[in-house]
Amino acid sequence: MTTEATLTSTSASPTARQVWTRARGIALALVVLLAGAVAIAVVRSDARHGELDPRSADPGGSRAIAELLADRGVDTRVVTTLDEAATAAGPDTTLLVAAPDLLTPAQQTRLHKAFAGSGSRTVLVASGSASVERLAPGVTADPATSLDSTLAPDCALPAARRAGTADTGGVRYTTTHLGADACYPSERLATLLRLPDEKGNGDTIALGAPDTLLNDRLDEQGNASLALQLLGSRPHLVWYLPSLSDTSATGTDDERSFFDLLPSGWLWGTLQLFVAAALAALWRARRLGPLVPERLPVAIRASETAEGRARLYRKTDARDRAADALRSTTRTRLAPLVGVPVTQAHTPEALLPALSAHLHGAGQDQHALLFGPPPSDDAALIALADRLDALEREVRRP
Repeated sequence: MTTEATLTSTSASPTARQVWTRARGIALALVVLLAGAVAIAVVRSDARHGELDPRSADPGGSRAIAELLADRGVDTRVVTTLDEAATAAGPDTTLLVAAPDLLTPAQQTRLHKAFAGSGSRTVLVASGSASVERLAPGVTADPATSLDSTLAPDCALPAARRAGTADTGGVRYTTTHLGADACYPSERLATLLRLPDEKGNGDTIALGAPDTLLNDRLDEQGNASLALQLLGSRPHLVWYLPSLSDTSATGTDDERSFFDLLPSGWLWGTLQLFVAAALAALWRARRLGPLVPERLPVAIRASETAEGRARLYRKTDARDRAADALRSTTRTRLAPLVGVPVTQAHTPEALLPALSAHLHGAGQDQHALLFGPPPSDDAALIALADRLDALEREVRRP
């Protein structure tokens, strides 16, 4: 009972307190990261609520410009599906696409065909490379956005010249159309393009940034003037807010994988985490040179070391390894005593004849004792240790 209690109290298994002490730093870091992610999500969700929605009075909404247009006799209709937007084409209609990049390639192609040649005006707000080439063929979005948000018109387009400076800085465009109006340049690339159609009745406008339409930016620079002229040239305004839930015009080309729906920032963030983890692993595994022996701060008795190793053997039921260790050590000590080189101590053909001659034909089965199979239980292991100890004492006896 005393031995069992001692083994239990000296078990190598960590206690619950030890596990908590080791893991509380990691747990705290995870809680902080989770809280930060939730806080960022909440802040961003509030900031993006009703963005570019003509019904929203939030700072990022566009209700102010819709009210100004209504005072000038322009009615604004909000649509959220491609079917509604495509059927609204007409010479008396302006279509504003709030987030063109949310449309699939098939939806972009269908929308362009619906308005091409209809005599209407199409306004693409912050259309990137994923959409502008289909919605406005011949136009390319530059990967680098404008560094300045407030720009001068620097073009002959009457609406831009009357508005003056405006907050159009965002996506920058280049075009192959010779008759296009390239306005508000940033580093010689336009942030507002007007492309007349072939018949000369309608046109397509690529606006690099939504700032001129937002409630909190409408009264700055010439934003209000530019927005009213771009959206008020026709009596009807169709304000298209694309949504991922829109199932119209779906097909094989519209099927998106899970990774297609993830924003690029998440992919870059995951890659950075992998790089950080690899660097941390490399740092933890570094070797600055050969191992240097150091004196232990506390002297540990050999008996304690042997006892600890024995407990490990007992905990894993490693009787075979314990028996091998006992037999190997005994053979190593017996070999010099009977005139056998230490290099041949573990060879039965060399050790056993010399040992039998030294003991003068003692009745023990030395081969089974020194080279036999592992014991079947703890009692047999203890008996083996006693017999090996007795054999060594007999050999050392003068």
